[in-house]
Amino acid sequence: MALVKLGDIELDCERSGAGPPLLLIMGMSGTTLHWGEPFLDALRQDFEVIVYDHRGVGASSRLKGPITIRELAEDAADLLAALGIDSAHVLGISMGGMIAQELALAYPERLRTLSLGCTHCGGQGSLHPAPDVLQRLAEGMMSGDREQAIRVAWEVNVSPGFAANPDAWARFLEIGLRRPVSVQVIMAQLRAITQHDTRERLAQLALATLIVHGTVDEMIPVQNGHLIAGLIPSARLEILEGIGHLFFWEQPERSAELVRTHAAVHA
Repeated sequence: MALVKLGDIELDCERSGAGPPLLLIMGMSGTTLHWGEPFLDALRQDFEVIVYDHRGVGASSRLKGPITIRELAEDAADLLAALGIDSAHVLGISMGGMIAQELALAYPERLRTLSLGCTHCGGQGSLHPAPDVLQRLAEGMMSGDREQAIRVAWEVNVSPGFAANPDAWARFLEIGLRRPVSVQVIMAQLRAITQHDTRERLAQLALATLIVHGTVDEMIPVQNGHLIAGLIPSARLEILEGIGHLFFWEQPERSAELVRTHAAVHA
C-alpha cells in the first residue's frame, strides 16, 4: 500500500496484477483487505487491480465531518487522475456501488465498463435492511466487544451456510481485527448512504453495466438489483442463488469471471 496525495487528502492505495486497469470501490465499514485474496488473485490474472481505503479508513486521511457519496466519487476520480489512468473498468460493491454510480454519471468518459454489486440507487422503490438486521448490527457495534460486532457483521453479510464455514469466519475476523474502522466513520458513511439517490438519473448511463446480486442479501435486498437493472439501459443482471451480500467471498472465482467476461465483451 502507498499513500496517494489528492489535493488536501491522501488515500492509501495498492496496484497489483497486469492488464487493463480495474478500480475496486469498497463498501461501508470495509477496507481493502475485505476484498479477500481469492477474489483479488482471480482478478489479477487479467487486470491491473487498484484498491484503496476511503477517507477515515486505515492509513488514508482522517475523516473530518460529514461526507457525501458524491464527494467519495470525486475521491475515486481524483485517484485515477493521480495515478495517471485516463479510463478504467470500475467495480463498486454496496456503498462502493453507490459511489460508482455517481462516478459514472459525473465522468462517463473515465469508465470503460461499470460493474455494480449488491447495491441500490436510493429513491422510490429502493429497499433497505429489515429492522431486525439493523438492530443486530447496532447492538453489535455498541456492545464494546469488537469480536462480537465483527461476528454480527459476518452473519448478516453472508448466507447462513457460508457463515458456518470456520475458515472463512477466521479470515474475516482477522481482517476486522487487523484494520478496524471506527464507529464514527461507519456512522458518517451510513448518513451518506441515506442521502444517496441516483434513481432518476440512471437512465442517462450509456455505459456497459453489469449488476450482480445475491438472493439472500440481508444488507441490501435483491429487489434493489432488479430495480437498478430496469433503470440503466441495456444493463445485464446476474442473480446468484442462495448467496449473501459479500458474493465475492462466497463465490470469488465466479464473481471474478463475471467481471472478466463483462470487461472483455465490451472492450
